[in-house]
Amino acid sequence: MRVLLSLCAAATLAVFGALWFAGGFDAIGQWAAAQQRGFQNTIALALRAARAGESGAVIALLGACFAYGLAHAAGPGHGKVLIGGYGFGRAVPMLRLSVIALLASLGQAVTAVVLVYAGVLILNLGRDSMIGITEQIMAPVSYGAIALIGLWLLWRGLRRMMGRRETHTHGHDHAHSHNHNHDHGAEVCGHCGHAHGPTLEQVGKANDLRAALALIAGIAVRPCTGALFVLIITWQMGIGPLGVAGAFVMAFGTALITIAVGLAAAGLRGGLLAGLAGSTRLAQAASVVETLAGAVVFAIALTLLLRAL
Repeated sequence: MRVLLSLCAAATLAVFGALWFAGGFDAIGQWAAAQQRGFQNTIALALRAARAGESGAVIALLGACFAYGLAHAAGPGHGKVLIGGYGFGRAVPMLRLSVIALLASLGQAVTAVVLVYAGVLILNLGRDSMIGITEQIMAPVSYGAIALIGLWLLWRGLRRMMGRRETHTHGHDHAHSHNHNHDHGAEVCGHCGHAHGPTLEQVGKANDLRAALALIAGIAVRPCTGALFVLIITWQMGIGPLGVAGAFVMAFGTALITIAVGLAAAGLRGGLLAGLAGSTRLAQAASVVETLAGAVVFAIALTLLLRAL
């Protein structure tokens, strides 16, 4: 079963690679952009209805914002790249990865609210100016931060591959008696009673708060332009609180897709390494996976950064 999981994961990676080189992701991005434009029109109509006090307009607006968030997340985006790369590169508990993705998306909504209300109340900026700040300043900062996180994953993987850091130390002299009992959490050999290699859970356990905060900040620093659109229009209409609610509902829609991508990446990682569970080669294979994930995240973030400059 473990070998089958590894083969399925390898086949999935091959399909993704083929889609990438064939331009399949560009087609998905174009479809998502078209959907976003459609939902923007729906949001504009719902805003006018809400301002006029029409029944059901608020629910229609929030539903359109949620749908916009889903469509926005379905297209190319730095959040999915980072969360997916992190989930693929490191052994992160799925609940923790989901919480990181959710907080990152909500952080984008917070950034949008702060930018809009600081811009209109303090700096007297218009919509074009705020979108310009987002695209010309905040987007490059976000892509640069993500590129650094990719380099960090790449460096960790390379350092482990080169043997500069031990992630699991388990030394035994198999010439001594095997009558003693101890539990190291790894799979136990039926012949000698000892664990010869780590389990998947034991590889890459060092997931600290700083890494999670860096992931969240790297995504949250660039707000969604759709959220800016809703916040600015609702402020001009005098229904600002409704715009704030719409921005956060939009963030929940984005989070749903980002969480799915992160969990899929984590499952893919588990499938690739499943065949080596309990083997002494598991730690080395995990280092290769982390190095690959870091290289992909860095390359994509660098491409986005160069396009934004």
